[in-house]
Order: sequence, then structure tokens, then C-alpha cells
Amino acid sequence: MATIQAGRAMVKVLESWGVDHIYGVPGGSINTTMDALYQEREGIQYIQVRHEEVGALAAAADAKLTGKIGVCFGSAGPGATHLFNGLYDAKMDHVPVLAIIGQVASKFMNYDYFQEMNENPMFVDVSVYNRTVMTPESLPRIIDEAIRIAYQQNGVAVVTIPVDLADVEIADDYATSAGAYKKAYPEINNVEAIAEAVQLIEAAERPVIFAGQGTRGSRKELIELSEHFSMPVIQSVLAKGIMPDNHPNFMGMLWRLGTKPSVEAINAADLLVLIGSDFPFAQAFPKDAKCIQIDINAANFGKRHSVDVSILGDAGSVMRELVVRGSSKAETAFLKACQINRQNWRKWLQGFMDDTSTPLRTEAVYKQINRIAEKDAVFSVDVGNSTTQSVRLLEMNEQQRFITSGWFATMGFGLPGAIAASLSYPGRQVFSINGDGAFAMVMQDYLTQIKYHLPAINVVFSNDSLGFIEAEQEATEQQKFGVDLIDADFAKFAEACGGVGFRVETAEELEAAFTEAAKSDMPVIIDVKTANLGPLPTESLVLDEALGHTPEAIAAFKEKYEVHDMPLLREIIAEL
Repeated sequence: MATIQAGRAMVKVLESWGVDHIYGVPGGSINTTMDALYQEREGIQYIQVRHEEVGALAAAADAKLTGKIGVCFGSAGPGATHLFNGLYDAKMDHVPVLAIIGQVASKFMNYDYFQEMNENPMFVDVSVYNRTVMTPESLPRIIDEAIRIAYQQNGVAVVTIPVDLADVEIADDYATSAGAYKKAYPEINNVEAIAEAVQLIEAAERPVIFAGQGTRGSRKELIELSEHFSMPVIQSVLAKGIMPDNHPNFMGMLWRLGTKPSVEAINAADLLVLIGSDFPFAQAFPKDAKCIQIDINAANFGKRHSVDVSILGDAGSVMRELVVRGSSKAETAFLKACQINRQNWRKWLQGFMDDTSTPLRTEAVYKQINRIAEKDAVFSVDVGNSTTQSVRLLEMNEQQRFITSGWFATMGFGLPGAIAASLSYPGRQVFSINGDGAFAMVMQDYLTQIKYHLPAINVVFSNDSLGFIEAEQEATEQQKFGVDLIDADFAKFAEACGGVGFRVETAEELEAAFTEAAKSDMPVIIDVKTANLGPLPTESLVLDEALGHTPEAIAAFKEKYEVHDMPLLREIIAEL
């Protein structure tokens, strides 16, 4: 019978599931796996990152972008513990990732050997599957099972491999389950629930759709539902790009990263249509509104809001049924007012995007990003004020993609996500959008972009502050402490690494830098010196005396955030 090294059999299983690249850093306890990757290098590309955290975040980004499992590895001890940020990002954003963990040789396990750790308990919380391989023969089977369960449960699978197992010869007879695996949702009889939902929608005066990433792949159905029943749409951050940003019914996101029109629409709603979302900030939802919830996971029903009608099923299928069974509604005064409110908001934002003052406003930078962004560009957005401004200011179409660290919200996601995007979508334009604090956490892996010729445009907003946290300290009336950052010239860093860097301080330099970056076939860093101005805090607007805000407080709020000539939604409705 033909034989094969257990590690090579494992790599062939990865190939059978469509894995074409894997991230990691070599180490003594993972070197037999490294040897297997070398022998099978024609099938899977090994990506050498400079920090295991970057590899794990990139693997999570792969899964977010493609739906395919992302794969990373770390050696025993510190290599393994460095993976946690990326694995928790995958866990909390519900995407499949496989982490391969090195371990000391089996004969040294339980001997307090060098770098030996009891790794299984460490990964219990983050994983849906967590096993240590005990024999060479079982290695390909365990990897196969790990991938299958990661897909089935949309989570993290962890496989620990003692270093003396992967180079052992085993029978070359393992049959992977990749070809047999199917993830299909059964047909669910929702006739009665659909009818009840249609009645609620038709009776509502101010219905609002809140759509999550469960609507991905159902853009057409979401737009039809919104237009058929005259309902404005609000999205979760992870759903950015599903509803086109230029659609008149799209109000934006909600809560701190949201918009004025979305906050006012949701507060006025008498019906909330919650689709494919487990939005954690339930305090943003109207407590007294009726609620229809559509989800493929029954465990989410009633988790964030009391539910009048729950519909179990695929979002696209359910939305199609609602449109077929419900009568279309003429455009309502509520929807018209929401659209005007949206127009006013966008006009207000545009004023800042056209601002050429120094130091530059971040909005002016997004004007240039939108200008050069190709029709199928991919945006990997880091965590902080860059997230808030990106969801508000990126003008995305149906071909573009947006990823960030959602629920885990870990700083340092932008650059690893851009690495993943360049590998998953070769030839497409890729941006990473970062604050200076977040970028400095992972900037060493700009070298990874250089090494593998991944021509991303890395935008860094240098305001010398952890701005998002500074705003939190201010909002809670705490002393600003620990949030100041010293200036660094990231453009010179790019040049020192063999890449292309632009230091931008003026509007003229800004436009020229983005024009040149769009032409470059090298990874670029555009380091923009920006004013330390926090985005408008839409979760705590101080604009309405009817909500108990004093005229003095309103005037101070408008002055601070330059909010002028933006009427409230109820004022717009009254004029209609």
C-alpha cells in the first residue's frame, strides 16, 4: 500500500477544501508541519507573517471576504497565544477559521518541557472544535472533521499537533469529506408567520428595516422589500455595502457609528423589521415598537427586542415571500421625511469633505478615497474613529467589499485584512484604513505586503491620539489620560521597508498622493496629518428641546460639532 507522511496527508485535506494559502510563523514545535507545507507548496501558498496575531486576523478576514475557511498556525507557547485576537475576532463575527497549533513531541508532553503548555483548555472558549492529535494516522481525519465543524457552526476549529507526528509515514488512503459536505437550509413552512408579518407591515405608519449581515447575498430582495412597502433601511456595520450607499431609502448605520437620519428614523418607528442581525446595542432599538424578526437561527429570536412575529428561514427567501404576499404601499410621508433627512445629512458631510483647511479633516481624505476607488475595490477598515468615518463616508457600490473587526472590535485589523483581501482577490484594488494608534500595532507586517507583492493602499490618519477612546473619556466626563500619541512618519517607514510612502499635510499634497498611489504597483502608505476632531456622536445627539435638552446645551453641541441648518425629522414631517 502506498504511504505518505501524515503532515502531507493533512495538507492534501486542506487542499481538498479549497484552502490555497495559510498564515504563520515557523517554530520548533511546528517545523514538521512546515516541512509538509514545503513539500505541498504547489497547492497551498505559505504566507510568512511577522506576528501570529496578524496571521490569525488575516485568516478571519479571508473568511469574511470569501465565505471560505481561513487557516493560520502558531507554534507551542507564545506562537499559540499570539493567535487569540484573530481567533476571537472570527468567533465573535461568526466566520469559519482553522488554527493549527504546534506542541512539543508526544514523548515530552506532561514533562514540563521547554515551551510546553496544556493548550486545549486555553482554546475552549474561542472554539467550536478543539482537539489534540494523538496518532499520525488520525491527523488527516481530525483536520477534515475540524474544517467540517468550523463551517457547520461558523466558528473557530483548533487542532494541536505534537511535532513528532506529522513526519511519520501512514497509509495514503484517507478520503476527505470535502466533496460530500453541504450547508443548505431546509425549507420551512412560514405561511402563517408571513401572513401575520404582512399585516403588521401594511398597518404600520412608520416601519423601519434593520438589516444585518444575514442579508448578504440578498441585496436585490432587501431593496425590493424596502421599495415595495416604503420602508427606510438601517444596517449593522458588518452589513456595510449590502444596501447601496446611494439608495434614497438607505439611512446608514446605528448607534455610535451611525447617522442622524438612522437614529431619528429608528426612534420614530412603530414597527421594527429585524432581518439577519444580532445587533448587540439593543438600547438603540425603540422599546415600544412592534417587531418582526427574520433569522436563520431561532436562538436569536427575542434576544435584542421583544418579538411579535418570528420567521425562521433564509433572509432572501423570506423577503421574497413578503413582497409576493403583500400589497405595495405608496411612498409615505414618513419615508419622504427620512429621505429628506438623509439628503440634509449627506449635504452636511459633503461640506466637510470639501474643506481644505490645515490640519486636514478626515472627511477630506475620504473624498480622495472615493475618487480613486475602483468599482470592485475592497476596504479593510481598522477599529476606532476610522470605523465611524468609513461607514459614514465610503460611497460603496454593489461590487465593492467592506470588512472590519465587528463584535470583538480589535485594533490592528486593517492591515491584516488588506493582506487577506489582496490574496483572496488578486488584481483588485485594496485599501486599509487606519488610525495611527491601530496601525502602529501591526505595522511590521507592511513587510509582508512588500515580500508578497500585495499592492494595497494603506491610509493612516495621524491625529496623535487614540481618538475614539479620547471621545469616550470626554463623554463620561473623565480626565483625558493615556490617549496622546507621539508623532511618527509612517511614510519614511514605508520607504525604509522598500515600499512607497507619502506624508500629507495639505489639501494639495492630499490629492497628489492619492493620484500617485492609485498608479502604484507597490504597497503604499499614505500618512495624513489630520485634525483631532471626533465624529458627531449620534448615539447622544443634543438637538431637541422635546427630549429635555436645554437651549444652552443644544447651542453648545451645535457649536462643537458644527451642526447647523439640519432640521429634526419630526420638523420635516410637520412641514410635509
